[in-house]
Amino acid sequence: MTTPSAPVLSSDESTGASTTALNGNNGGKNLNVNNDNKNDAAANNETANRARKTLFPLLGIYLLGALCLQAFNMVFAKIGSDLGAATNASLITAIPGVVLAIVCFIYGSLGDFASLKTMTVFGIIALVFGSVGGFFMHESLILVIIFRIIQTIGFQTAGSVYLVVVARYLTEREKLLYFGLFTADYQLATAIGVVSAGVFSAIDWKFLFLIPVVAVVFLIPLIKYLPGKTGGKTHIDVPGFGLFGMAILFLTLFFSVLDWWMLAVSAAFLVLFAIYISKATDPFVTPAFFKNVPWRESVLLIVIFYFINFAITPLCNDFGAALFGMSSTQVSLMLLPGLIIATITGCFSGRIVSKLGKRWSITLGAGMMAAGFILGGLFLRLGPILIGFCAALIYAGMATIYSPTANTVLGTLPPEQTGRGVGMNDLAMQGSGAVGIALFGGPISAHAFGWNTVLGPEGAYASSATMLILFGVIVAVGVLWLQLHHKKFYHEN
Repeated sequence: MTTPSAPVLSSDESTGASTTALNGNNGGKNLNVNNDNKNDAAANNETANRARKTLFPLLGIYLLGALCLQAFNMVFAKIGSDLGAATNASLITAIPGVVLAIVCFIYGSLGDFASLKTMTVFGIIALVFGSVGGFFMHESLILVIIFRIIQTIGFQTAGSVYLVVVARYLTEREKLLYFGLFTADYQLATAIGVVSAGVFSAIDWKFLFLIPVVAVVFLIPLIKYLPGKTGGKTHIDVPGFGLFGMAILFLTLFFSVLDWWMLAVSAAFLVLFAIYISKATDPFVTPAFFKNVPWRESVLLIVIFYFINFAITPLCNDFGAALFGMSSTQVSLMLLPGLIIATITGCFSGRIVSKLGKRWSITLGAGMMAAGFILGGLFLRLGPILIGFCAALIYAGMATIYSPTANTVLGTLPPEQTGRGVGMNDLAMQGSGAVGIALFGGPISAHAFGWNTVLGPEGAYASSATMLILFGVIVAVGVLWLQLHHKKFYHEN
């Protein structure tokens, strides 16, 4: 007895083609199903081909936004001084950094459900609005922070949509290339950003706000080729993100102004967040997520390595001026070769990982970072050329560790939690960087370690050298953490 609905596949030896023998009364239905499948496949291929055409425009928008982020990060001390708020100037980077951490997670979640086209158009509108608003209304620190937040909300849509397009529509081989290009794009943005900061700060820093307005030129191809709504119900855990975001925000503010009540408020929000996710029906992350010990221990790699991320260029800008009489433009040119090297390194990061594996790629990259910081601290007196060499080690190391570190953390999660894992990676990366600059921003400007004359003359030299070595030690702790726990991360016997 045969099963009428089951097609029998036979091989045509003369042509190599597969033919379907249709049995029973359902043959016509099976033929329709096959035709529908072919039509669906053709439609999917067409969507994928159209989506590919958006990748470089999306990279362009992300570059403009990240460029602006790095530019403001480099000259926030000057902005704070001009606005009479030097003490809290690091919040220009720190608070948008907290917002960036949250929207990374939200946009990543929305990418599974919402229209990529609508998300991107919204992002460009927000980016341009924040840019124009900041250019015309920048009379106070609060206004600068508000418009930087709006810019941040805008440009990150391009980064998140880019990652969704790569993950959803590209082959495995193409993904390796385009994830590497994403890393390189960020490093290139950093390079252009620090140069732009130097140039425009010598004229008027308000012009930095206008750089991302160029994003409007990418609007037409993105509207034309980006996919629309992919189906499914969109859900944003507003209470969960709100509680978590407020906890990180007050923690960041605490490290900036050192008011202990802010730390207490941060702890209270964390407690409320823990209670909420244990009771809510559909929180963005569940308590079980945090019970995964390998994930908890591996995500600390991101927290440690990126804790000093936003503090590097402000530190270089400060000691460049204080020790060598360099303008912001000259400091940016000192860092530029290293950033170009990092951009090239990012393009080949996938090949590095395929040769060395994740563990040793992280060890290599973080080792380069630690060496660059420590050598810079020990030999700071040798001047800008030595610092430029050390910067090349630091930035190339950062480009090397990004992909293997992120994949190490994701490898500790089951496949159904990958989306949340990507979001938590972004939260850890941007959140730790925001807290780091809030903690280090004040000491950088005040030369808080100027008393440590072991490394050199008291004041700016001693403080800068000490902070460089401190940054190197922090990165080295990350390497040590990896070596102590790698068996849990990679499931080795």
